[in-house]
Order: sequence, then structure tokens, then C-alpha cells
Amino acid sequence: MPLVRGFKAEAERRASAVWQELETPLTVPIDLRMVAAGVGARVVMADELIDMRRLEQLEEIQPFGFSACTFEVDGGHAIILNPLRSPGRQRADCAHELAHLLLRHQMRVPERVGDYVFFTGNVDQEDEANWFAGCLLLPRSAVVKAVYTGMGAPALAEHFQTTEEMARFRINASGAAAQAARRRKMTVSR
Repeated sequence: MPLVRGFKAEAERRASAVWQELETPLTVPIDLRMVAAGVGARVVMADELIDMRRLEQLEEIQPFGFSACTFEVDGGHAIILNPLRSPGRQRADCAHELAHLLLRHQMRVPERVGDYVFFTGNVDQEDEANWFAGCLLLPRSAVVKAVYTGMGAPALAEHFQTTEEMARFRINASGAAAQAARRRKMTVSR
């Protein structure tokens, strides 16, 4: 489903504002725990709450069935991350959950069908959180600069401590590759 007109530009602005508020230079990864603290949330690894064997069992039953979630606890929020995911994926998942909080999305509630309990999500809110998470992890100006200097998705992901999929998405979605190519062409033709 397409995002509401103007949302992408607004997400870029809001993510940039978060970086500026934390005084984070665009050359280093943003501290997501500081972002979380700023919205009254804490980041917790799931194995601090339940035995790691239970997470491994869940993974065997349904691979990638759980990556992250957010709960309201004692007037604040707890973002729960799966320690079985790679560090880059954990950061992408954390940014996604933070996006929900920063965008003031409604918390999902558990639903029951027979013996199964599950969470349903609003598709529009999930799309917004996916887009905003990318902006938060990899602001457009940082992506354009990195691509212009010849950095590809693997190096960009490693540098900003996220996944290659996220880096590739931001390179393509931000138009950074096309913009960098135009800049190089203009430089060469001078």
C-alpha cells in the first residue's frame, strides 16, 4: 500500500531532527538506545526475560517468527529484541520499533483465535515504520555522501551497523545512486 503523500519527505526531516537533537554526526551510527531513552523506552534482549532455549525452540518451529516487539510497561515502553538475530538485524528491528513510538502509532493488542495468541498489525503503520526506520538508521544525506565516495551497500551496512538489505533499500529508495552518478558525470564533464 502506498504511503500518504508527503510522508517520505516528512520522515526524512524527522529522522534528521533526531540525529541533530542527539548531536550525532552523519559519519557514525546513531545510538538507538539514546533514541529510545528520549521517548521513554528501554531496549531489552529477549533472553533477559525468558530462557534462550525457548527462543531457539520458537525459531525451530517458525523461523523468523519473532524479531522484535514493543510493550507498554509501567507508563513507559520496552522494546524487546531477539538475540538470535544478527547485530545489524537487531538494529534494524529496534529502529522499526522506535519508528512506531516516534510516529505515535497505536500499540497492537494480542488477539486470540482458539488456542493461539497473536498480534495483528495495521499495514499502513507497518509501512510507515519500515520507511521511517530506514531514515533513522541511514539518513539520506549520509547515504548520498557515502555512495558518492564509492561506498556500496555492504560497506554502508557495515559502517552504519545495519543490514545489507537496509543499506540497499536506502540507496535505491533515496535516489542516492542516481544523484551520485549525476554528480560524478558533472565533475567529469567540467
